Amino acid sequence: MTFAKTAATPQIISVIQGEYAVSDQPNVTMSTVLGSCIAACLYDQNRRVGGMNHFLLPEAKTGDGQNVKYGAYLMELLINDLLKMGAQRHHLRAKLVGGGKMSQLLGDVGAKNIEFGRRYLINEGIPIDWESMGGVQARRVHFYPTTGELKEKFVQNDAQIDKPAVVARRPKRQSNVELF
Repeated sequence: MTFAKTAATPQIISVIQGEYAVSDQPNVTMSTVLGSCIAACLYDQNRRVGGMNHFLLPEAKTGDGQNVKYGAYLMELLINDLLKMGAQRHHLRAKLVGGGKMSQLLGDVGAKNIEFGRRYLINEGIPIDWESMGGVQARRVHFYPTTGELKEKFVQNDAQIDKPAVVARRPKRQSNVELF
């Protein structure tokens, strides 16, 4: 977990698998690279605070539920820390990214992550403003937590998968998302 509280110098926080970060500083950019993992980017534009997590798997099947690789645990940590920084639950909005099918050999972990991310946010009453999930390419994501702006770039990978890239992009409302 990272809390960004710095001066006006631009700062990039790398959010890797099993991590999350929150910030209320306008100079902060959160960055990650995703394959089958999901990044949930949550923000409260009224309070100008936001955060990103990066989860590997949806949820534990047994007693390992407080493991940072699981979305259920990281979502809870992210939401709680945003609330501690002044976000109001009823103002939280979400953007979901990732969930690609990166290998034929590993099954479709990405699809399970996608289903979990959507279901979790619906159950928590947090609207999804925008999502870019699925397909067969990795993504590089930059998220600006105080504005909710998100930039996404598809990354070419060396693995060839039989299916063409199909990405489900679903803007829910006018959104400040830019592909770069």
